[in-house]
Amino acid sequence: MQHIEKRVIELIGEKIADREDLFIVSVKMRPNKILEILLDGDNGVNIDDCAQVSRHVGFHLEEENVIDDAYRLEVSSPGIDANFVNIRQYQKNIGRTVQVKLNDNTKVEGTLLTVDEMKINVFQKIKEKGKKAQEVEKELPFDQIKATKVVISF
Repeated sequence: MQHIEKRVIELIGEKIADREDLFIVSVKMRPNKILEILLDGDNGVNIDDCAQVSRHVGFHLEEENVIDDAYRLEVSSPGIDANFVNIRQYQKNIGRTVQVKLNDNTKVEGTLLTVDEMKINVFQKIKEKGKKAQEVEKELPFDQIKATKVVISF
């Protein structure tokens, strides 16, 4: 399994080498023989990007006979409600409202302000009963973060 995923990552890298705005979120060979590729971009990813990566990866996997059994190749973006898995996703979403679940299962919701290799900063409104809401900047180290996703508002 891991050699398949490693080869797929190499193939995607070849295809998007000239597209600095695109990046790999994940590559997984599922037990049900679905090869799932999730791509994202600093300005989003479109269906043409997914189709080009799918054709490139599919062609080379078949030519090289990397996968012995029948499989289904799926290339898509992670979706707005998916948890972030890499720092580029955090950077892409600076300025948006995020919900951060910490290792102790507490949740922090606020505007994502900054991101670096060690932490994120979130501007959070804290409302206490009978008091005016306070706005505070909260620093959240990555080693304390269990999951982060964009808050969808309608």
